[in-house]
Amino acid sequence: MVFAQVGRSYYDRVLLPVLATLSRLKVHPNALTFIGLLVNGVAAFQFASGRVRWGGLLILGAGIFDYLDGALARYSRRTSPFGAFLDSTIDRYSDMTLLTGVLIFFLRRGETGHVLLTCVTLAGFVMVSYTRARAECLIPHCTVGLMERAERLILLSLGALLNALPAFLWLLAILSHLTALQRIHYTWKRIRDSRGDQIPEEAD
Repeated sequence: MVFAQVGRSYYDRVLLPVLATLSRLKVHPNALTFIGLLVNGVAAFQFASGRVRWGGLLILGAGIFDYLDGALARYSRRTSPFGAFLDSTIDRYSDMTLLTGVLIFFLRRGETGHVLLTCVTLAGFVMVSYTRARAECLIPHCTVGLMERAERLILLSLGALLNALPAFLWLLAILSHLTALQRIHYTWKRIRDSRGDQIPEEAD
């Protein structure tokens, strides 16, 4: 959340010439979204192949496209509910693809404990996103917590570049699940405070 809030307006200004060029060339924001997914897929392949530092570098490269798609949509006034939905959905696919690559890396090395750690981290990634999506069906906003997507990917990239994936996966697993719990608690408080007795219950 820190990077997302502090960095967005700053980088929008820094990248203004790039955004202007992309807009002039009529590049669609959704195209950048899919390029980001492709780059993350290549990063996952690098992880699975044992080229961990290359995987970390490619995560940073994919992050540029992940940022540019939203910035371009805002700049060119092409934001839309479906665009936001697609961006969020592709982000989830990217996260799962990356961590699957990490999982295969540890599996090929026979490191069962780290395979399980990666699974727990992946569950944390999913739950951070799910708790926000489900909460915002009930309350206006739920962006509390430490581990937004930018923070998660920066830590994963650092772990790869520093050749310290297990240590950073522990950090990611703990902080991601903590963020999910923060969002559960925040949603409970908001519903309680608004006396939301009429909020419908849904089964999965």
